[in-house]
Amino acid sequence: MVAELEARTGTAAEVAERNGVSRTAPYAWRREIMGHNGGRHQEKGLPVAKEIDELPDDIGQLQDMLREAKARLRQVQLELDVREATLEIVKKDPGTDPNRLTNREKASMVEALRGRWSLRELLAAVGMAKSSYEYAKGALARGEGPERAAAREAVRAAFEESGGTYGYRRIYAQVNSGAGPDAGIGEWTVRSIMRQEGLAARAPKRRRRYSSYAGEISEAPGNLLRDEDGKHHFGANRPNELWVTDVTEFRIPAGKVYLSPIVDCFDGMPISWSSSTSPDAEMANSSLLEACRQLREGEHPKVHSDRGCHYRWPGWLRICEEHGLVRSMSRKGCSPDNARAEGFFGRLKVEFFYGQDWSGVTMEEFMGRLDAYLSWYRDGRLKSNLGYMSPAQYRRSLGLAA
Repeated sequence: MVAELEARTGTAAEVAERNGVSRTAPYAWRREIMGHNGGRHQEKGLPVAKEIDELPDDIGQLQDMLREAKARLRQVQLELDVREATLEIVKKDPGTDPNRLTNREKASMVEALRGRWSLRELLAAVGMAKSSYEYAKGALARGEGPERAAAREAVRAAFEESGGTYGYRRIYAQVNSGAGPDAGIGEWTVRSIMRQEGLAARAPKRRRRYSSYAGEISEAPGNLLRDEDGKHHFGANRPNELWVTDVTEFRIPAGKVYLSPIVDCFDGMPISWSSSTSPDAEMANSSLLEACRQLREGEHPKVHSDRGCHYRWPGWLRICEEHGLVRSMSRKGCSPDNARAEGFFGRLKVEFFYGQDWSGVTMEEFMGRLDAYLSWYRDGRLKSNLGYMSPAQYRRSLGLAA
């Protein structure tokens, strides 16, 4: 081996291969043979490459270092190309941050650079979601101007924010909330964009309804919301005047979840709710107790329900008596008598439950998502009969505590 090194009978790589060592080992051996301080290199005035001494002997480590260096170089080149595109394609100043460009400008840059880079790399470099890129790319292909493209993006954003539950009227109200008289998006523009993009609120499906009826286990109060002509009166002139309640069931692959809300008929606000994997007395009683905590002095609302067993057990009766609640019950097997609660459940299931893939979702996760939806329903969901405000916003507009 010494002879090989001194006679230069082969390259360092060939020597290393014949001796079964890394490619850097021959350099170290050669320096040891010639003297640690440089040997012939020093005699000839040639510097010894100290960087070689710092390299690891393991080939795998060297290969990892090479891959890392190539990746860094690729990232730097990508950033350079994006900066040049910012200057040449969208005509911005050289120091402009690509992440602060409009989606339309970002899409133009991405399209121009697709020949050299993958879509994933480009979207990460400009800080753009793939869905936003697809929308902006579609607008470019249609030759839309900036105003139409911005309107399209606003409509899609409002639809997605609603979880796919808003029709064109509420989308129209959402995208124009806070807009000046000359800055709004027209109703027909909203309808046209929703039609082109296939944005349609989910339609209801008929499912077998959960029933908590267990027979006439105790005397039931009368229906205080139905007059002599058979008409129902679910209206209320102020909060905490009339509440409706019921229990509904959700079936997911993980099991069954039950929901018991208290809904105020003044504005349709769910003022309290409880969910459980068992439709027991604790679930119904806890939602009623939480609603009662919000009562002010002198408020004694009617609380209307069906004839389910939850509303005839001692715990429910005691809560009603302690807080001066006036009980009202539907007739046996007559769901229209509690139409306000039925309508609430219908909207909830169309907007939140139907059409979703619940496989892999645990009971706890489902109840967490249900709680988040009900909070949004109370605080953020626009209602047409409230002037396209949420129940909480509507109460604040009237100077009422929400």
